[in-house]
Amino acid sequence: MEAWIASGVASFLQWFAMPQVGLGAVFVVAFVSATLLPLGSEPAVFALVKLSPELFWPAVAVATLGNTLGGIVTWWMGWLARRGADKVAQRRGRAEAHALRWLERFGARACLLAWLPIVGDPLCALAGWLKLPFLPCVAYMALGKAARYISLTAFLLWAV
Repeated sequence: MEAWIASGVASFLQWFAMPQVGLGAVFVVAFVSATLLPLGSEPAVFALVKLSPELFWPAVAVATLGNTLGGIVTWWMGWLARRGADKVAQRRGRAEAHALRWLERFGARACLLAWLPIVGDPLCALAGWLKLPFLPCVAYMALGKAARYISLTAFLLWAV
């Protein structure tokens, strides 16, 4: 039984290591993980790069692109949610008001933190909600996400 499981895992890892499949899988995982769904893309990037070290830069680029596009979708979700909520008056709590003031103060630069776990994806949605400028938000998202993938993947390759 153990040999069958080990064989299946090895086959999956070999399939995943194929550049045409591995990069596509990294893109999809990175894209989905940048939406409001709870999913991390770093393990997929690390697994591909660990199995195919020559794909370090392509994997980082594909993950950054997928994660940034997912952040764009989340920004638009926030923008659309704001349009819907503008039609209905809502009371805001103190914590929400404080978070919105903070985001308004930093503007699009706050999207540099879109890479953070738990708060990064809602941050993109709030940027859309506040109708922060789209292209600067995307640029800051991409910069933060690229820095995360480069640093985490390089660290994991060095540490493991």
